[in-house]
Amino acid sequence: MVWDERVAALFRRNLQPTLTYWSVFFSFGLCIAFLGPTLLDLRCQTQSSLSQITWVFFSQQFCLLLGSCLGGVFKRTLSQSLVALFASSLAISVVFAIIPLCHNVVVLAVVMAVAGLAMGCIDTISNMQLVKIYQKDSAIFLQALHFFVGFGALLSPLIADPFLSDTNCILSNSTLNATSNLPHIRKSLVPHHPGNLSQYELPMKGMVVTRVSYAFWIMALINLPVPIAVFFLLYKERLVPCFNNGRRPLLSADELAMETQPAEKENHSVALQRAPPDRAHDDLFSCCQSKNFRGAPYSYFAVHVAGALVLFMSDGIIGEYSGFVYSYAVEEPLSVVHKVAGYLPSLFWGFITLGRLVSIPVSYRMKPATMVTINVVGVLATFLLLLIFSYSIVFLFVGTACLGLFLSSTFPSMLAYTEDILQYKGCATTVLVTGAAIGEMVLQLLVGSIIHDQGSYSFLVCGMIFGGLAFMFYTFLLFFHRMYPKPSSAVDASSSDKPAMMGDPRLYQR
Repeated sequence: MVWDERVAALFRRNLQPTLTYWSVFFSFGLCIAFLGPTLLDLRCQTQSSLSQITWVFFSQQFCLLLGSCLGGVFKRTLSQSLVALFASSLAISVVFAIIPLCHNVVVLAVVMAVAGLAMGCIDTISNMQLVKIYQKDSAIFLQALHFFVGFGALLSPLIADPFLSDTNCILSNSTLNATSNLPHIRKSLVPHHPGNLSQYELPMKGMVVTRVSYAFWIMALINLPVPIAVFFLLYKERLVPCFNNGRRPLLSADELAMETQPAEKENHSVALQRAPPDRAHDDLFSCCQSKNFRGAPYSYFAVHVAGALVLFMSDGIIGEYSGFVYSYAVEEPLSVVHKVAGYLPSLFWGFITLGRLVSIPVSYRMKPATMVTINVVGVLATFLLLLIFSYSIVFLFVGTACLGLFLSSTFPSMLAYTEDILQYKGCATTVLVTGAAIGEMVLQLLVGSIIHDQGSYSFLVCGMIFGGLAFMFYTFLLFFHRMYPKPSSAVDASSSDKPAMMGDPRLYQR
């Protein structure tokens, strides 16, 4: 991939902040994917029932949603953003370290709630800061950001796998019968649907034998460099209280070249620094204040709502497909062997991660709107083919891989596209992150209830409906984009320089 010199210089200028935000999102991914594989061992550790332990999923996801809504509160200044990221990434390491000490399911749920809040803050703030730095050039950097969350989500189950119990980890008289169902139960655990496995009885009393604590301590150590990286960024920006009086380091040759601008551009930069704080990218509650609505065209609200609804559907599809594809495969008419069906969620997440990696160079050559169009059309077409070939096991694996590829870049592409429509002056990042988090939680719960009542075939029907709705909402977004007021000619004339100027962290409030 060959960048033009302007984007390359902008990246070099913001290398440390960019790498820091990417590493923080790796921490997010590491934390979001470990719970499913380790839940049975945590059930043994807390000596709780299956229905009790699955509510730990809910505590994490609900607080992730809450943290996404509140994350915008901490972005008002660069100092607040970095302190919040430092506290959140450090909290995740602490959570990993103390999970082995939680021997009560309520205490474990509280600890996972703290992790959810930290993850929500990371999700909102990291996206916001990259959009602030790169603006119209943010698409490629957002794709890389979401690759790191996929990489973390792929890595944590691999770390946990060697330490998972092969037999029931509570030894009692019924251990033998419970152990025979253990592989199926482990792969069928679904968030927010505690009744999904109510037919299985596992012992709750007896001697606990599990080594899963080592997995959590390893993940705590792997994550520890992340808060250290955020602290170094705080130190570099002179935002650590003990070191905030020193002068900023000298500019490099590249930075000095970018600083040498014509007089009118320098005047524009000074005006930006002296301007009152921008109200863009506020937290969800600030966005909803009536004073922010005055004078805004109806298309302003429509762009926010349509973009959020597209991500509500697409992230909801990710949640419900990864949660229920195994259960769908082992039921009739496919009746896939349990061990073979267990590869489907891994295949799905693997191709999501691969798709995010491929999207990094692609997004440099392709507009975000084009990428989102390919994504939503591809998701809809894949579900249609899955329905047509619903009796084919081979096509289920092929369709799962294709679905992962099409869904992989939807969020970062939609975020870059929507922010570009609004000229980086709306609340798009906060609204879209919140909409995606709600969709992942709500649609998974909804599909679980429908499958329980209507049977496994409804799994694909629901996916088809959600894909169709995502396509419809995206069509609305394209329409409202045409209706949204275009920037003035004066703004257009300086737009080519805007990303470079806004890329300077010194323009942010401290």
